Amino acid sequence: MTIEDVRAVADAVLYEGYLLYPYRASSSKNRSRWQFGVLGPPGASASSFAEEPSMSLQCLLESTEEDPGRATVDVRLRFLQLQVRTVEELVEGEHRPVDELVVDGASLLSWEEAVEQEILVTTYPLASAQESETALEVPGGVDLDPVVDRDGLLRGRIVRRREALSVVVRVAVEAVVDRDGLLRLSVAVRNTHPGPVDGKGAAVAVSLIGAHLLLEAHGSRFHSLLEPAEHARAQAERCRQHRCYPVLAGAPGATDVVLGSPIILYDHPQIAPESAGALFDSTEIDEILTLRVLTLTDAEKAEARATDPLAAQIIDRCDQMSTADLQQLHGGRRSPEGDVPWRSPEGDVPWRSPEGDVPWRSPEGDVPWWDPAADESVRPDVDSVLVAGTRVARGSLVRLHPGRRADAQDLFFTDREARVTAVLSDVDGGTHVAVVLLDDPAADLHEWYGRYLYFSPEEIEPLDPAREESRS
Repeated sequence: MTIEDVRAVADAVLYEGYLLYPYRASSSKNRSRWQFGVLGPPGASASSFAEEPSMSLQCLLESTEEDPGRATVDVRLRFLQLQVRTVEELVEGEHRPVDELVVDGASLLSWEEAVEQEILVTTYPLASAQESETALEVPGGVDLDPVVDRDGLLRGRIVRRREALSVVVRVAVEAVVDRDGLLRLSVAVRNTHPGPVDGKGAAVAVSLIGAHLLLEAHGSRFHSLLEPAEHARAQAERCRQHRCYPVLAGAPGATDVVLGSPIILYDHPQIAPESAGALFDSTEIDEILTLRVLTLTDAEKAEARATDPLAAQIIDRCDQMSTADLQQLHGGRRSPEGDVPWRSPEGDVPWRSPEGDVPWRSPEGDVPWWDPAADESVRPDVDSVLVAGTRVARGSLVRLHPGRRADAQDLFFTDREARVTAVLSDVDGGTHVAVVLLDDPAADLHEWYGRYLYFSPEEIEPLDPAREESRS
């Protein structure tokens, strides 16, 4: 396992929250960015709303070398450095900042970008008894790019500015006293920007954004802190984390790379195979966001492309997706035992059978636990439930009385009349009544799609059975 094997997930962490749909600079959502892994300057004023300047993690590992003195850990720090992009128009021989400059029909916008930074901080020997402290200086700078129209005339320029960043990384290891060979590795990162900082924009400019750690072991292996081995359990519980958490990275079973992530992850996180590419939106759902992008007008898409090169890539990818690509985003069923999709006998992996709504079975021929066929005694189309002494089943008419804990959407249906489409049981023994509203003109369509409203038996009132007979 190498760092390259986990880079896709690490990049997803790096850019989490980089762009928020609808991917336009004018969107108010896009003006509140950089949500995760932000290490702010320690001297920021209260009005700057800066993030804390530090993060730290502890993890367990043990040597796999015959000579433990040769075991090392590579410590990599990754983050984004803010880059402010200002568009300046050439007017009467002077460059003047503007929000937008249109040249040959293309729009150029002033906005914020980011520059990727990855630093191999140290290769730390696990036999060391000394704490390692490394001070890092990330230089700032100014880049000037002229803007020339198709006739060769200078129309303005793009100015990109980056502030210098200062950071200290401390690494230490200690032997766990009650277990020979088990080591506790501690890594702490702190933004050490000197001097006071006033204002939110100024604070973000000297922050480390999307900061996370990649630890690669050589001659040693990491222990999972989420599912620790029995002999490491007590020490795993003693490990302390601050604003990031170490998880095993790479393929399942790999133990030589740890990702110190500022967002919640399980061990061995992976990018879903259905995902066609990064969307950068926090808690992103590819299908919803892709469909949202496709609803943008041409003008909105043009603004999105002018906002950021990565936004332009998203727009282009969504526009070029085929029907099959979109269907793939709808989801997939995977084995409860792992991330192995259920496959058809032919080996392809659509989410349902081309013969109909028959779920794929596992290669061994058994039926997954969530498949209704796993329990042939369950038949939602004929099952019933007794409510106030009345049998309620498919076709029954009921009045809805959502309970106190119902959500706002359900409360809109208070005292509405509905027709029962199925009575279902969940794996915990609960009963749910699926209904469609009688006065909903799209009721037949909802029933055809299987898009029902669900209520507990305590939330429905059976109506006169004679009304059911008159409808039949």
